[in-house]
Amino acid sequence: MVPRQTHASSSPGLLFSRHEVDTARWPDVSGLPSARPGHTAVARHLVGRALRKLSLVDPRGGRRTGVAGTGPRMSLHDPDAFYRRIGRDGLIGFGESYMAGEWDSDDLPGVLTVLAAHADDLVPAPLRRLRPMWASVRPGSDRNTPHGSLRNIRRHYDLSNDLFAAFLDPTLTYSSAVFTAFPARFESLATAQHRKIDRLLDLAQVHDGTRLLEIGTGWGELALRAAQRGARVTTLTLSVEQAELARERIRSAGLEDRVEVQVRDYRDIEGRYDAVVSVEMIEAVGAEYWPSYFTALRDALAPGGRIALQAITMGHQQMLHTAATHTWISKYIFPGGLIPSREAIAEHSGAAGLRTVADNGYGEHYAETLRLWRERFTAHRETVTGLGFDAVFHRMWELYLAYSEAGFRSRYLDVRQILLTEGTLR
Repeated sequence: MVPRQTHASSSPGLLFSRHEVDTARWPDVSGLPSARPGHTAVARHLVGRALRKLSLVDPRGGRRTGVAGTGPRMSLHDPDAFYRRIGRDGLIGFGESYMAGEWDSDDLPGVLTVLAAHADDLVPAPLRRLRPMWASVRPGSDRNTPHGSLRNIRRHYDLSNDLFAAFLDPTLTYSSAVFTAFPARFESLATAQHRKIDRLLDLAQVHDGTRLLEIGTGWGELALRAAQRGARVTTLTLSVEQAELARERIRSAGLEDRVEVQVRDYRDIEGRYDAVVSVEMIEAVGAEYWPSYFTALRDALAPGGRIALQAITMGHQQMLHTAATHTWISKYIFPGGLIPSREAIAEHSGAAGLRTVADNGYGEHYAETLRLWRERFTAHRETVTGLGFDAVFHRMWELYLAYSEAGFRSRYLDVRQILLTEGTLR
């Protein structure tokens, strides 16, 4: 169902009536949560105060002033619903309010960057003890057991290969690129993605004859790039749709004799390899299973082997807080996912008998990658709609891409390329 537009907006997002939302698909967006007057009043006071303090809304009622040159602004189309959702469900409610069209911005990543940069001081210190009023516990069904991982991965990556093709570059690479300059006006995203892949393959010392294991196939570009170097690649994924398209791309390149795509959990790895590469896959493992993940990496290494990881990271205290709560991202985008801290990676890899040889960050490159994805997603709105995705989905993914971009622009998030080898530091 695609809700019709019911009133104009200065942003490209559609605004619509909640009554027109598909209640079966979006039950928590189509209606307002039950009223909790005390919580709503607290949310109106604390959140409204924070938004005014950061000059994100007009203090005369929460609507955009329209004054040029004063930074990003929010437009609250339904302030009562906005505060009611936040009062009931915190940041999940904040996201659902956007999905419902109750607030908007002509600079969504700008607004979210301001909020991310002040995430730890928006609420006065004496009142932070009230956070549990809005925090909900992650559902047990999202645990990344072998069966749970299969379900969680497919909820995101099996949405539609054509959906991802609508906003990714022709390499279909769904991870941070590495650019030579910002903004990325003088090189293609595909070129920047190949630069990232080549850096990882160089880090792992992949060359002619290397036995390479990739954990997290994506749509096969890294495996293709490694095979073109002469490596023999085994690549694992839990996404059936990704596996099918990756195999098709590998056949088209004439490299099926060098690359084997397996639909297999990382816990079921077979064999030993000279190199292991895993790109932005640890975020889908879940903290409970990080020990199993790093043990599997170590056990897959042949003597003298190297592991090259690309991982999104956040601060350790922020990770601990996020791990304990159900978030908008875990509810709608990456069920069961958790971004690790550098400390968590070091702790769990070290416990598995691995040592860190190199660890380099480049978060600003991810912000630029996400900007390009978001612009392409918005430009291909009609294509996405034609695939059967409605207006709520559009707004959900616009928020997801802008939210992620803001995390890197504010340096709340980082992305690292990490080299691990067997053996602990003395």
